[in-house]
This record gives sequence, structure tokens and C-alpha cells, in this order.
Amino acid sequence: MFKKVLVANRSEIAVRVLRACRELGLATVAVYSEVDRNALHVRYAEEAYCIGPAPARESYLRIDRIIDVAIRAKAGAIHPGYGFLAENDHFARACAEAGIIFVGPPAQAMRAMGDKIAARRTVAKQGVPVIPGTYEPLRDDAMIAAGNQVGFPLFVKAAAGGGGKGMRRVETADELPGAIARARSEAESSFGDSTVYLEKLISPARHIEFQILADARGNVVHLGERECSIQRRHQKMVEESPSIALDDKLRERMGKAAVAAAKAAGYANAGTIEFLLDKDRNFYFLEMNTRLQVEHPVTELVTGIDIVKEQLRIASGRPLSYQQKNVQPRGWAMECRITAEDAYNGFLPSTGKIISLHEPTGPGVRLESALYEGFEVSLYYDPLISKLCVWGPDRAAAIMRMKRALSEYKILGIATSIPFHQKLFQSTNFIGGVFDTTFLDERFTMEQGGSDEREQVAAIVAALLTHDRRQHALNIPPPTSSTRGGWKRFGAVEGFGR
Repeated sequence: MFKKVLVANRSEIAVRVLRACRELGLATVAVYSEVDRNALHVRYAEEAYCIGPAPARESYLRIDRIIDVAIRAKAGAIHPGYGFLAENDHFARACAEAGIIFVGPPAQAMRAMGDKIAARRTVAKQGVPVIPGTYEPLRDDAMIAAGNQVGFPLFVKAAAGGGGKGMRRVETADELPGAIARARSEAESSFGDSTVYLEKLISPARHIEFQILADARGNVVHLGERECSIQRRHQKMVEESPSIALDDKLRERMGKAAVAAAKAAGYANAGTIEFLLDKDRNFYFLEMNTRLQVEHPVTELVTGIDIVKEQLRIASGRPLSYQQKNVQPRGWAMECRITAEDAYNGFLPSTGKIISLHEPTGPGVRLESALYEGFEVSLYYDPLISKLCVWGPDRAAAIMRMKRALSEYKILGIATSIPFHQKLFQSTNFIGGVFDTTFLDERFTMEQGGSDEREQVAAIVAALLTHDRRQHALNIPPPTSSTRGGWKRFGAVEGFGR
């Protein structure tokens, strides 16, 4: 096993990876931009190096500077976290050329699954259901002609996309040419690649993803599913595991499809296969994320498997130490993404200094954060500032625990999404599991959160069905009327001040 790891990221995910390294006895190296010189991940690591000014393109996205630091610090491996360079196959290749282990999939697997058009072709060959659409890069005129075959409504999507960027919903054929032009422009600006494709709109639908672990010897397992349908403008806000929408048979089918998709790509390390589940319980491959996911803690909470440690072990050449039959999820876990955004003002970004901080603790609560009193929240990076996670023996217990934890979480100095999460966890639709990917955008507001009489009835019915399924699974008869560390900061990369 390598002895030292550089974490090429910032904020809570950098701290998360650094902690896993410390528990494995690995030395740690952090990198930081000038605006992050007082960040928690810089203080936590044993060594820290400045790699440039605040803008990510001049610091956290500079492959040359990160590789230079790794060589100077004699780091044997680089963990990219998520975001920034985590799914950049050029970065993975640069690590290999420098003799540094990249803690992630091989560059060729990343490239194959990172291109969403290629990924669709790859998994379709293995019999994995794929959303109807186009399978080759097309010119605008050919894509317009293909639109009628795919059928409306549909999406124009960036082949190298993610996070809703380079995506346009199209209702009619007349809208398609303009949508293609706008999607291409945004894709080029965001990803440096203007390639787009068409995909049939599946709605209503749930967004269900399966966590994958694979070693370099061809062993692949899944760690169960995560429900990711609570999204605002294609950005996930709440995740949970397991999903209330799946039964054991459907879970097994989707899990097998996820493993087949990973094997088809020759995948190794941690990854996520994402599916859409329609109202008739048909599922379709959506994409593969070739990295650690923001929501990985919910899977860790129900399986007891430390995914980051597994990434490091796999990267060191070790085989998986368990088979699919050994993975036995238990209980229910939920995650709220806490962002520096004003939920009462259209989720506008909020910046400033944390003047007071009280973090939730207690049984079943896990907080992934890089905040501290006096920390300055910057406008330069993603608004995600922490992840509040809970575990409970069932979904009802997890919901109650999250409500308690949210009530304890106090951040003063900036606006956050905590009020949004509190409102959501009061929603009868959410409590009853009656939602899909359109719920937040179409049927939820900060003013009322969806609570008319029909929604309440639906929530009660859903809760009763869930309770009945759980009792049946446990073989419990129905009740009768009579029963009830230290750190060092090193100098900047040449050309940049400390």
C-alpha cells in the first residue's frame, strides 16, 4: 500500500477523505487555493500546499500544479474526491504518467462511461434497459430528424454533461432547433465539448442509483440503492437508502443490471449506476458516475462499509474481501445537503463569515462538514457546505431523527438551506413517499410544502402500505384489538504567494 495520499479537493469531501487516510495510517497532503488558506482541510492534513488563486480554473483544476505538489511531497496516490477533476480522464492519465496512483477508475473506463453517448451503447450491448434516444453524435439536421423518431417531449443533453448543465427540455418539434443550439453552447462553455444527444422524457419518474464497488480483478458488487428523486432543477437535495419504491424482486433486477453495466465498462474502484424508474416500475439506465458520490454516506450507514477506505484498498491492488451475498443493508439512512443558499429568496447564494455554529449530535447522527466559527464562505465554489446524515431502524424513525437533527443545527452569519429541509420533512407527500423527480419544482413551495386533503390521504395510505410490507417481511402477525491531528503548511507552488 502507498504511504502518503494527496487529496485533490477542498471542503467537507477533502476532510472526509483525509479522515479515512488517517484511520488507515496513511500520511496526508492537502492542496488549497489562496482563498482557502484557512480552510479546515488545510488544517487537518499533515502537509498543505497553495496551488493558485481562488478561481478553480487557476487552482483546483490545474492538473500540472497538483501533479507537481504530489511529486514534491512524495505522495504515492491522489484521491480526487468529487467534482473538480474527479471524472477527468486526462488527470487520471497524468497521474499514471507521473508514477502516481489515481484513486479511481482506469482512464479508459472513465472515458467510456463519462461520454454518455458511448455509455448508452456500452450498457445496451449487455441487455441493460436504456432510455430511448440517439446513440451516435449527430449534426443538427440529423438530430432534428431523429427527434420525431424519439418522440416528444424529450431532452437535449450534453454528452459530457452533469448537474443539469447542457440540458434542455423540448416539448414540440418547433422548439428542437433552438434547444440544440442552446444546449451545445452551454455544453461547450461548461465542459469544453459541444456534443449533445437526444433522450426521451420519462415522466413521472424516480431517480434511483446503485452504488458499485469493483476491484482490478473483475470482481464487482453493488451496495444497494439510493433514492435521489428529491431534486431542485436537476440538483439532488435529499437522498435516502433504501428506496421506498423498490421491493426485493425489483431491487435484485436493478442490482444485477448495475453490476452488468460496470463489468461492460471494465470498471474498477467505486462508481454509481443511475436509473430512472417509471410509473409502471420499468427502469432505464441513465448514466454512470465514475467517482465517489456526494451521497455515499447513506450507503455507508446502512451497509457498514467505508466506501472511501475501499477505494484506497482497491487502488493499492487489493481484491474485494466480500461477495454480493455478504452485503446485507440494515435500517434506513437519509442525507440532507446543506447549502449556503437562501431558501426564502429563490436559493440565491449566500456568502459571509460563520459567526456562530451549533452542530447536531446524538444517536444515529453523522455530519460531514468543514465549517467552524470564523470560517469565511466564499462565492467561488459550489454552495454545498455540509451533509447532515441520519440512520434509523426504519424510514419513520429516520425521518423523526432528521427532524430532530435539523432543529439542532444552527448556522449564523449566512443563509442556508436548513429551513427548506425542515419544511420538506413536514410535507405529507415526502413523509408518505409520494414524490418523483418533479416534486420540488412543480408541487412544493416554501410557503406550503404540499398539504391538501388528497395529498394527506395519499401519504397515510403510503405509510400504511410501508408498515404492512415491513411487518410481512418480518413475519409479524397483524395486531388485534387487544394488542398494541497536527498539520504543516508548506510554501506555494512556484509563482504564487502563501
